[in-house]
Amino acid sequence: MIAAVRPFDLATLADAQARIPQRPRDAHKGLFGHVLCIGGGRGMGGALALCVEAALRAGAGRVSAATRAEHVAVLLARRPECMVHAVESPSDIAELMASADVIAIGPGLGRDVWAKSLLDAALATRRPLVIDADALTLIAADPRPLPAGSVITPHPGEAARLLGIPTDEVQANREDAAQTLADRYHCIAVLKGHGTLVAATGERTRMVDGGNPGMASAGMGDALTGIVSALCAQHQDAFEAAWIGAVLHAAAGDAVCAMQGEYGLLASDLIAALPSVFPQRMSA
Repeated sequence: MIAAVRPFDLATLADAQARIPQRPRDAHKGLFGHVLCIGGGRGMGGALALCVEAALRAGAGRVSAATRAEHVAVLLARRPECMVHAVESPSDIAELMASADVIAIGPGLGRDVWAKSLLDAALATRRPLVIDADALTLIAADPRPLPAGSVITPHPGEAARLLGIPTDEVQANREDAAQTLADRYHCIAVLKGHGTLVAATGERTRMVDGGNPGMASAGMGDALTGIVSALCAQHQDAFEAAWIGAVLHAAAGDAVCAMQGEYGLLASDLIAALPSVFPQRMSA
């Protein structure tokens, strides 16, 4: 049964920018967290690359990637600022998982034995997770507790699987669906789509003011996962990181749309525009 609807607050770009702290002049990368991005099963390295790049553009101090060996060279060539690790089994990155402030898992992960083993290992760390894509489908098939401070970012189809209801029912009452996801999985839920909603138990739901139809293209969710992960790693409260990240994601998409129109808007275009939607102010 879906929970009763609650009122929501509109979250604007001005709201998001006001919540992003100034960086001190003596800042160093250790102050801004370490994100580990896990994914990129066979033939799906691009999704992980987008997640990694978005986390870097959103200000994480360090970003690592754990993926299939076949994707390592391409990821390093595309984004040399990332530390890329080839993974055959979770034991290959046990120390890396233990050192991460936040683990982003799901982009291009797949649903095979390799994917399931990495998801199980990530959950066992009890580190905060940002969970998307295939990792959500695996959790829907085998529900289990999520670590405190975790964020899930389902589109309506994934939300339907997590709730065990038809997608049409999710879309017919999105506010209820978002809140039920948050309550059932004890996490922050970002229900993507037109009027993205961010819900958490005990918080007023936020609706994102922004976004456009040009963002209905592959890779946009991978970018959002990276952005939210980076904000979480920078010691932002997880609920705030989720709604601020969703607002910045939408604003970057709108910035690109304003320059070139909706057609042909790529996730990589949005990621490149991210710095322009962060507060433009001098360090403290």
